[in-house]
Amino acid sequence: MEIMENCIFCKIKDKQIPSFEIWSDDKFYAFLDINPISPGHTLLIPKQHVDYLFDIDEKQYSELFMTARKLAPMLKRGTGAKRIGIIVEGFLVPHAHIHLVPLNQGNQLNPANAKPMDKTELAKIAERIKNVL
Repeated sequence: MEIMENCIFCKIKDKQIPSFEIWSDDKFYAFLDINPISPGHTLLIPKQHVDYLFDIDEKQYSELFMTARKLAPMLKRGTGAKRIGIIVEGFLVPHAHIHLVPLNQGNQLNPANAKPMDKTELAKIAERIKNVL
């Protein structure tokens, strides 16, 4: 897998930086955002480094969104959320990624609502989500 030396997401998926992993396979890695909009806010990244979402080849692009679709029910059950929302922005970290955000009402997908979460709480949420597999 390609890695960009200074990419924080490449370092996370390669376990150089600790994360609260939710799920992974040979192509994608899902982990909790440490500054969640809501508890269970998950980042889904391709393991291959690509800066911009729309630069991913068509097959991997489809697989990324199919993986998000596969993870949504797990996140929904693990957090008790009514729905899972998606945000794609792509400026903060130059590695293609999708935000999967547990939602319980409208107007919750505001990045301004993100705030740091205690590592103990993140670990509890990660375990709860992984246990629904």
